[in-house]
Amino acid sequence: MFRRSFNRFCAGEEKRVGTRTVFVGNHPISVAEDYIAQRFCDNRIVSSKYTLWNFLPKNLFEQFRRIANFYFLIIFLVQVTVDTPTSPVTSGLPLFFVITVTAIKQGYEDWLRHRADNEVNKRNVYIIENAKRVRKESEKIKVGDVVEVQADETFPCDLILLSSCTSDGTCYVTTASLDGESNCKTHYAAVRDTTAPYTPESINTLRAAIECEQPQPDLYKFVGRISIYKNTLEADARSLGPENLLLKGATLKNTEKIYGVAVYTGMETKMALNYQGKSQKRSAVEKSINLFLIVYLFILLTKAAVCTILKYIWQNTPYNDEPWYNQKTQKERDTLKVLKMFTDFLSFMVLFNFIIPVSMYVTVEMQKFLGSFFISWDKDFYDEEINEGALVNTSDLNEELGQVRTYFYLK
Repeated sequence: MFRRSFNRFCAGEEKRVGTRTVFVGNHPISVAEDYIAQRFCDNRIVSSKYTLWNFLPKNLFEQFRRIANFYFLIIFLVQVTVDTPTSPVTSGLPLFFVITVTAIKQGYEDWLRHRADNEVNKRNVYIIENAKRVRKESEKIKVGDVVEVQADETFPCDLILLSSCTSDGTCYVTTASLDGESNCKTHYAAVRDTTAPYTPESINTLRAAIECEQPQPDLYKFVGRISIYKNTLEADARSLGPENLLLKGATLKNTEKIYGVAVYTGMETKMALNYQGKSQKRSAVEKSINLFLIVYLFILLTKAAVCTILKYIWQNTPYNDEPWYNQKTQKERDTLKVLKMFTDFLSFMVLFNFIIPVSMYVTVEMQKFLGSFFISWDKDFYDEEINEGALVNTSDLNEELGQVRTYFYLK
């Protein structure tokens, strides 16, 4: 009772610890029973961050979360609202340039992600429907569909292996795009009953139900069971584990053909769950820059505070407070002293803001943007087998790549 109440209270956790039932081929077990299809997400993958409508507000929000951009925005607003010794253009123009260059860079990279998503979603796959091989786009795969995958093809969604062309019902898979391991892993057909090479006709007559956990991001964990129904309604139930699960993004190797039933599709696949919810990545260089920025910001605040105090100490004498060549206006005389001290403090901040160079951020953003092109042009990254070079999904971590080789020198 307590567990049910807790799960209702924590609705987000209930989805993760619950189970789902998948009917192979979307065929109900018994014709006499009413079959209500469960609603699952489609197989469309979305790895992009922006749309045409939310790009401007979302990108600006993410950019001004950076300490440097937010700092220069505050300085610009102070220059606009307070009588300061420098023009607002001195900080506003470089800030606008940095924001514009970064927005163009991130917009271009997100457009590349949109294009890559479209290629994956529109890729042709073969589904077994009504004892026939039907060609469909990958994004139209539904949970329960039986998918045919041939050698050297990537799995379009998370599949439970039903049958393989091999006599023992095994297949070999590489997961280099998921965990970086290039060695072949052996996977096994769900149960002995499904190890025989199936044809589209025999798969259409298969009546089976899979009960498994709701989607979880752990690549190496899977718990479920398959119940195969034959002439009677008595089921032959067998357990399922990670060795029966073929993950989206993995590639079929050294096996001519397999059949698998889709259990997780689209943004509920393990690959997509590992991608979702990740905060914007920061390189070690940017983290160190932010750390130094905080230190210099503290120095700037201290310097502005000391200069403000020294000014009012100097102005304690009447002659120094209002010399003949700099007479105060009536408005300045009527201004509260606390408010005048605060505006003087802001003026000193603007006067000394050269301590934090905005030009450095312009250089860093340009280096990242142009560096991504050099990576894609690098012939050492060109793969002749697939006729493709390196694809830069994001340039935020360009400077981290040089540390990989240094690390294996160390190790």
